[in-house]
Amino acid sequence: MTVQYLNQTLRILLLFILTFVVLYFGSVVLVPLTFGLVLALLLLPVCNWLQKKGLGNGLSSALSIVSLIALVAGIVTLLQYQLTDLLDDLSKIEQRINELIDSTKDYIQQHFGISHKEQQKIIKEQQAGGMGQAAGMITTLLGSFAGILVDTVLVLVYTFLFIFYRAHFKKFVLRLFKTEDKPTTERVLDNAGKVIQSYLGGLALMIVMLWIMYGIGFSIVGVKNALFFAILCGVLELVPFAGNITGTSITVLMSLAQSSDTKIVFGVLIVYGCVQLLQTYVLEPLIVGDRLNINPLFTILIIVVGEAVWGIPGMILAVPMLGIFKIICDNFEPLHDYGFLIGPPKEKKGEEGNFLTRLFKSKK
Repeated sequence: MTVQYLNQTLRILLLFILTFVVLYFGSVVLVPLTFGLVLALLLLPVCNWLQKKGLGNGLSSALSIVSLIALVAGIVTLLQYQLTDLLDDLSKIEQRINELIDSTKDYIQQHFGISHKEQQKIIKEQQAGGMGQAAGMITTLLGSFAGILVDTVLVLVYTFLFIFYRAHFKKFVLRLFKTEDKPTTERVLDNAGKVIQSYLGGLALMIVMLWIMYGIGFSIVGVKNALFFAILCGVLELVPFAGNITGTSITVLMSLAQSSDTKIVFGVLIVYGCVQLLQTYVLEPLIVGDRLNINPLFTILIIVVGEAVWGIPGMILAVPMLGIFKIICDNFEPLHDYGFLIGPPKEKKGEEGNFLTRLFKSKK
């Protein structure tokens, strides 16, 4: 019995290792494909609603994609409008940056004894040595931009095809299982779609709420182009952990460049702290909550693994994909133990609530 258990554990471990290797080396193909699948699940209610209005499957699928493109285009247009105002102040920003550089040089001269000429000489030497690196970085950025454009088109195509052929793909998956297992398989497919829609819908609503709170907060403390930085901070929330810090850091740096009033910087940091408190203790529990029913430890772990395998796209896709895996584990007996491990502890009577309320609730 022990040998059989060890053999089963070894096979599962080898399967996980093989899956990791395939995901890592197949990222070029699998990342756009996975984004297409997730977006298709998200847009499926839109397509079904259009079909109920009498439109055909093809037209409904195409209009679902158009609605997604229109939403993204609206956000980009809003950002571009705000960015135009930001560029109008570019000369003032450049002047402020030069003032900050001069202040830094004075500080270095006073405290470290390095004159302005010596500092300028060191900067020129660094610039001369970094010209090749700068050219390489520009080439890399251009290549990355071209790659992003290609991947975007692929994601849209994959999304359309997943929606259009959803019935065909569902029949294919059902054909892989025995007749007695088909009801369970169909339930897994339906639940996976509902969980993704629920999670991503809640995440989108939370981002909109962040836009409003950051916009109001940044406007009160006097940040120029507050709406631009509010949208930027909200969109970067798609990248767990690093996104909100990155957005706030950019806002702080641009505030320093736009104004000599350091109170604005402290105001931005206060707004960030207040919004994070509201997000953690109000928005996430109420809007997102424990929709994926995953243990917080494995939520963090899967994000780290996703970043290691697929980079930033992996961080974005990791949590919803783990949610799908959790549903599969819960519905197939050989994987029940893994579903139990990934999920949160079973709640006792009187202990209902999200992770945070359970964490801070006093024990009787």
